Amino acid sequence: MNTFTAFYKFHFGSVDCIAYGSLCSAHNVGAFPTFILYKDGEEVKRFTGAKKIKPISDFVEDTLEAIRPGSRPAGGPELPQPGDKNTKDFQAPPAAAVSATEPAATKAADDENSKAAASASTGATPEKTKAALKATPVKGKPKKTKPTSNPNSLGKSISFTAETFQSAVTMTQDPWFIKFYAPWCGHCQAMAPNWIQLAKEFKGKLNIGEVNCDVESRLCKDAHLRGYPTILFFQGGERVEYEGLRGLGDFISYANKAIDISDGVKDVDAVEFKELEEKEEVIFVYFYDHATTSEDFAALERLTLSLIGHAKLVKTNSAALAERFKITTWPRLLVSRDGRPTYYTALAPQDMRDFRQVLHWMQSVWLPIVPELTASNSREIMDGKLVVLGILTRERPDAFAAAKKEIKSAALEWMDKQTTAFQRERQELRDAKQLRIEEAEDRNDQRALRAAKSIRINMDKSEQKEVGFAWVDGVFWERWVRSTYGIDVSKDGEKVIINDEDQRRYWDTTISGNFIMASRTSILETIGKVSVSPPKIKPKTTISSFEKFFFDIRHAISGHPFLSIGVLAGVLLGVLVYGRRHRRQRGGFFRLDEKDGLLGANGAGKVD
Repeated sequence: MNTFTAFYKFHFGSVDCIAYGSLCSAHNVGAFPTFILYKDGEEVKRFTGAKKIKPISDFVEDTLEAIRPGSRPAGGPELPQPGDKNTKDFQAPPAAAVSATEPAATKAADDENSKAAASASTGATPEKTKAALKATPVKGKPKKTKPTSNPNSLGKSISFTAETFQSAVTMTQDPWFIKFYAPWCGHCQAMAPNWIQLAKEFKGKLNIGEVNCDVESRLCKDAHLRGYPTILFFQGGERVEYEGLRGLGDFISYANKAIDISDGVKDVDAVEFKELEEKEEVIFVYFYDHATTSEDFAALERLTLSLIGHAKLVKTNSAALAERFKITTWPRLLVSRDGRPTYYTALAPQDMRDFRQVLHWMQSVWLPIVPELTASNSREIMDGKLVVLGILTRERPDAFAAAKKEIKSAALEWMDKQTTAFQRERQELRDAKQLRIEEAEDRNDQRALRAAKSIRINMDKSEQKEVGFAWVDGVFWERWVRSTYGIDVSKDGEKVIINDEDQRRYWDTTISGNFIMASRTSILETIGKVSVSPPKIKPKTTISSFEKFFFDIRHAISGHPFLSIGVLAGVLLGVLVYGRRHRRQRGGFFRLDEKDGLLGANGAGKVD
């Protein structure tokens, strides 16, 4: 039996220009709808703007008649009227049949149409476009395979071999919290009671396991462990390393957050999001619509494990939230920190699905505006920037809350100022570029015009160092705070210092010589004085003078490697020249006719 497609060798396809904007732009599609006829990968003709069935029908009928002359009815087929479900040539199947067959038929049609449209649009073969066309639009929420087993039914930590690990962990969707240890490891021995208790606490909630790396050395080698103990969370073939403290409370907190993501990324509306904002300081929000594909959702789900213990990730198609955050393209990703949005700027579908690129952006913004400094995040917070560090104590709740509020207020105001300064600087660079272009055009200087147009506005480099904000519990970290900054929060009260970890220095006084207090005014007036180069306030050092001497040498070498190599080469050359001259003076060179030379006197002291 000949079908329409087989008889005419004619295919229908469609491309969603919201989901595949770059593809539509590449083929100069600027109006909607646009109908393009392709043959052998080349565009034959296009038809733009029609929204009624008659012009579209005529467009198709002319093409079919050209393919099979005499095969089309005179005057074209009978066209349906608005609201019609049947025509003379087409009778719709009963509702029950449609309901039973629609999913499979729709999927097959979508797959066929997507392949045909993209292959025609790009001139590529179906094999070349298979990867890009694998995802099809998903109507509604994506489904996730849930774990089938009852988690941790015994309330014990399960010991794994290589065989049982593969069958129970890597080949299932079940979440597992697993420690890799060695019996001789002191840290492992100290952690063991907490791990046993953790398994009891999460009976029926989360699977807990362990691997003895002395026995299962090959399994641990394949896991690429950096030391013992190493604790990993697994789910669905993905894993993430636990990097927090090893107290029971720390394990429980992390495990509860891990359970929270087991069912995938939660879908929220505006009311639920508002409730979430009251509990979470940092929330990543993924906006999707009807055209968002299963591939997009799959890429989103991969991010959940890496966010455990750092931030909350939700998705939404709420019109109210889209209006609040001014979302005009889908899918879109942003982070809300205390209600202030920061947007992931890449919008192309491949960028939204790039796991490493998206995660790298998330890691740069997943800290709260004023995070607590802990052992697990200290390097992330302190390295590479100036940090306004509030040294506080929870023992005085009212003073603690007031100090945190003042530091956050200072942080928000500083961020606003930096955003304004950034925009002003960028505009100045754009204006300077435009002036060069206009000047070259006035002189009709084509070389200068090309050079002016090729100027790139680079805002990555800034003369001012980045400034971050954080607070630390001065009682819990009393010893470190006192030995590093000379502050005893129990006696001195809440204090603020500005730390420069890269230079091993800090400031604890304002320009007037008073201590920096936990107040917006005191903090802001000091940041501007110490963030310039050179700073207008003399810093103090966090290390001894002896350590500072070698630190400065190392910093100079790392900061100016080529100059350091030149200086070192000059010193070596100087030593070499000095050594050669010194040898000449000690060994001596003599002339053969000198009085005391080899020929000036004989060895016995006799003369003729």
